[in-house]
Amino acid sequence: MLEEKPPFTRHYLKYILIPVAVLYIIGTPIGNLGDLTFRGVEILKSADLVACEDTRCTLRLLSYLDIRKPLLSCRAQNEKAAATRIIAVLDKGKTVVYASDAGTPAISDPGAFLTAAATAAGHEVIPIPGPSAFAALVSVAGGRDKTVIFEGFLSPKPARRRSRLKELLNTGWAFVLYESPFRILKLLEELADLDKERYICVGREMTKIHEEYKRGSTTEIYAFFAKKERQIGEFALYVSGHKDK
Repeated sequence: MLEEKPPFTRHYLKYILIPVAVLYIIGTPIGNLGDLTFRGVEILKSADLVACEDTRCTLRLLSYLDIRKPLLSCRAQNEKAAATRIIAVLDKGKTVVYASDAGTPAISDPGAFLTAAATAAGHEVIPIPGPSAFAALVSVAGGRDKTVIFEGFLSPKPARRRSRLKELLNTGWAFVLYESPFRILKLLEELADLDKERYICVGREMTKIHEEYKRGSTTEIYAFFAKKERQIGEFALYVSGHKDK
């Protein structure tokens, strides 16, 4: 007779089987630490090693969770060398978790090379779904587009930046951009110049204390932010493929 499964409560987590010699790609909070999933916490507790983009950021998260694990830096500048070390740990039958600073690895963050290298070495790579600025913004943008392109950060070079914006606007599809507070106003100005009526939604400091969303035409949104003395926080932009929602 099959054993009846326990009810799905927080105590259900203790029944989760966590295999060894697996690389877990985990989504971590983009601001609010409470956004980390229950499963994510359990996986972090079970890890033999936590590889991360910035050990200081991940240490703060682990300290908040009262978890102590050895950390290994794996960022864009050293991802190939770090991947070799991580695969050696996996070869010993140990479990590794990889986390970027915030959000889901390999989405405008390191992680793609590590994932490919671990897979090529014969190890299982499993995602632990979690926070993502891309998914969070699309969910509240109010757009009705069926196709959404994830572009991330555009080139800081003006000519390339403008050329790529033209290409994206001409697709007729929605797209999502990330931008720093230092270049957000220039980006909004260029969007308004290329298409004055295109509908956009701008998310600033998502999930954080000063979280803010602004929706409207490119002209309206540019005018709103242009009035501010300075821009603060991280930005994500949803640009619809249409002039209205």
